[in-house]
This record gives sequence, C-alpha cells and structure tokens, in this order.
Amino acid sequence: MSNLRAQSISKTYPMGHDCVGVFSNISWEFRAGALTAIQGASGAGKTTLLHVLAGLQKPDLGQISFDGQDIYALPGSGLARMRNQKFGFIFQSYHLLPELTALENAALPSMIAGKPDFAAATTLLERVGLGHRMSHLPGQLSGGEQQRVAIARALACKPEILFADEPTGNLDSHTGGAILSVIRELQQERGLTTVLVTHDSRVAAVADVRLRLEDGELSESVS
Repeated sequence: MSNLRAQSISKTYPMGHDCVGVFSNISWEFRAGALTAIQGASGAGKTTLLHVLAGLQKPDLGQISFDGQDIYALPGSGLARMRNQKFGFIFQSYHLLPELTALENAALPSMIAGKPDFAAATTLLERVGLGHRMSHLPGQLSGGEQQRVAIARALACKPEILFADEPTGNLDSHTGGAILSVIRELQQERGLTTVLVTHDSRVAAVADVRLRLEDGELSESVS
C-alpha cells in the first residue's frame, strides 16, 4: 500500500498587489489503503489542496511525498509519468474527451503511456455497469454514466492512489449515491489509498478518515 504525505505545505494566490492565503503549514500523512474525505465549505480551498497532493499544482512551500519521493523534485517528465501510472483522477465535471467513445476514454491513460489496454478498460466498464454503452460518445451518455466512465478511466492503469474531486457534485442525490457506492466498493476491493474532497457531509460519512479544511487549516473531523 502506498504512502502519501504532506509536509508543511502552504499555498497562496496573488490578488492585485497582495497575496491571499488558501492554506498554510498543512502536514498530514494519509492512511494507506483507506478512503480519506476532506470536507469543507465552498471556497475553502479543497480542490486546490487536492491538486497540490496530486501533483497538479505546486505548493509555495513544503513537500508532497509519495513513497518517500518528493514529487515536485522530479523533472516534469517524471512527474507526468507518476501522475499517469501511479495516480488516478475522478473530477466533478468528468473531463471526458467528447470525440472518443466510452471505451476509448476509459483506455486513455494506457494509450498515453503507449501501451493501449482495451481489455482492462472493457473489464472496468463492465464492472461499473456500462458494458452495453462502450461504443457511445460522452454526449450520448447521462451524467451518471459519464462519471462511471471517468471512474473506469481513473482505475484503468491500476493506480496506487485515487484522487476524487467532488465526484458526485454534478449529480442528483440518487445517482450520486450510486456513484459513491461504486467508488467505495472498488476502493475497498483494491485496498486503494483514496483522497476525496467534498462539501457534502453525506459523502464524507462513508470515509474511513474524515478531515475538515477550514480557515486554511486541516484537522480531523469528529462529526
């Protein structure tokens, strides 16, 4: 199981002549094999924190370590390779390529890696209940179906860590609950270290570890 650790990370954004702090001096070791939910109000910086943890946005200060490696000390090509091969991503807005079929979207990480694996993508699409929709384009799929494709894509390269940014945020409560169940079931089956951000306490309630990002600080939630 893979180890992810934030060490004294801080992030600010320029605003005119000033800088606005998003979060400051955050340190946390994420439990291997567990689903950790980071909850917070809209605008609290949850997505920014997730992007920093996932190698998508460098912190101003501090380190993100994955299995002892400072990921931002890697060259750009090395970090890109780590994101493609070690990390899986599920986004609120799906981020599917509209010109590719569900199968091609699910297989995209392996295609980018130069080793297309349509068999693995097919198995995952069947696993998430889309075996009958593999040849459909994203525009022909419902929001819930598109998110299922995104889940299959995130897991297609057998990542060691899964990052999910408000994965049910664009869905109605029934569809969102079904998507959350799929994520949780696959996460438990694979013992996959997962970091999920949400504003919804009902989503956070299914996690093994619940954290709250508030006023730029990260702490364990007891509610």
